[in-house]
Amino acid sequence: MIEDSNSKKLIDLTCKGFADETASESPAPGGGSISAYVGSLSAALATMVANLSSHKPGWDDRWEEFSKIAEKGQALKDELLRLVDEDTNSFNKIMDAFGLPKKTEEDKARRTEAIQAATKYAIEVPFQTLQRSFDCFEICKQMVETGNPNSVTDAAVGILCARTACIGAFMNMKINCGSLTDKAFVDDILAKGQALVDKANEIEREYTAKVMEMISK
Repeated sequence: MIEDSNSKKLIDLTCKGFADETASESPAPGGGSISAYVGSLSAALATMVANLSSHKPGWDDRWEEFSKIAEKGQALKDELLRLVDEDTNSFNKIMDAFGLPKKTEEDKARRTEAIQAATKYAIEVPFQTLQRSFDCFEICKQMVETGNPNSVTDAAVGILCARTACIGAFMNMKINCGSLTDKAFVDDILAKGQALVDKANEIEREYTAKVMEMISK
């Protein structure tokens, strides 16, 4: 498992290497890191469509419009790639906290505090993944509606990826929330997460149907 700062980052692995690492007996990377990676692919697909659209013959006057969308996409992609490794790091922090000594009452109190802090962080990281993955819908929708029509299905797959990333990240939030004693924090962040997931499902349904209709004509 890739744990320390001297180890190679997950995002520096090849596609095969990342898949092999995920398939290994190591518990990380897991669903949280995969969700962030799928979210990065959503942003990447929207960026690709924007770049292709900016070079479409006859669309020269729209170059600036598509360039701005591509810039947004690149920024989202990079942030979600950062979260791939950060999600695994947050899991490792929990494991480190559980490994703290518990011989004395002071040890136990310090260990409990560390576990709670690490657990809270392991909720906040996938929430960031959820937020940034949801942001991908904006540029994917734009590319479905106004991008190069030859690449409309690429933008649609980006929407599917964004939804998957949102739901996956929310699942990871929820499972970690079960171990946190700060129930006010839990109730607040889960309500925010659920609202984004509900919207993500609506957007995916709408735009999948729209694209299927477009390519059936």
